[in-house]
This record gives sequence, C-alpha cells and structure tokens, in this order.
Amino acid sequence: MRIMGLDYGSVTVGVAISDELLITAQGVEVIRRKHENKLRQTLARIEQLIEEYDVQRIVLGYPKHLNNTVGDRAKKSEEFAEKLRMRTNLEIVLWDERLTTVAAHKVLSESGLGIDKQSDVVDKVAAVLILQGYLDMLKNKKNEGI
Repeated sequence: MRIMGLDYGSVTVGVAISDELLITAQGVEVIRRKHENKLRQTLARIEQLIEEYDVQRIVLGYPKHLNNTVGDRAKKSEEFAEKLRMRTNLEIVLWDERLTTVAAHKVLSESGLGIDKQSDVVDKVAAVLILQGYLDMLKNKKNEGI
C-alpha cells in the first residue's frame, strides 16, 4: 500500500508518493493545466498514478489561513477533495499545509537551485512535505501505541 500526497494549486498539482513501508515521501511530478477549473485531464492523470503506484489513500494539502480560518483556496481544496473521492473511491485526508510552500522554497533555495528553476518543482516539493508530515504523524501514533 502507498499513500499519495497532493499540493493542489490554481493551475498545478504537485504529486508525491510514499514508499510501501509508509516511511518516506518522494516527489513524482507536477501536473499542469491551463485553466483553474479545467480538471478532467488532471483527475485522469491522478487516476493513472493511483493505479501505477497502488495508492490506497490520498493526503491533500489544506491551505487554511494562519489564524486557522478557511478561505477561498481551502474551499477550492475541499471541492477538489470531493471530486477525487467521487472519481477514485479512496479516502481523502485534508492535511493542514500552512507555510508548506514557504518551506518548499526554503528547501530549494538551500539546495542551490536557482530561483528561476524553483517554480518548476516547488509544488512537487510541497507535496513531499505534505505527505511526509502525514507519514510522520502515522509513525508517531504507531509508536505511542507500543
């Protein structure tokens, strides 16, 4: 079993996949679309990746405001989560992703990747950070149960 992490943006979706032991997250790709509301090809690509990697659960970044309120971007993520549920019949976990993109930019800057090339991969790195946070939470819960 693997878990997929998604960083859903207005025209991109960063994708990460866990290893089979649910320990680490690896970036897979960034799915791009020309228009925010044109999701058919995006959803079809996610379905292909689900089948390819035998994904059993999806963790979707949930961009709440810093004061913990739900804004427009978070509502769009809720709508996307429902579309994913309907198309895949998988459990969709909304995962608080506040400051994930900021952290992704920091990781990329520290790696020496130029600012012009960061935009090509920042969503994939954000998806990795979202999924890794979720995997770490699962590990911590498992360890607490021992």
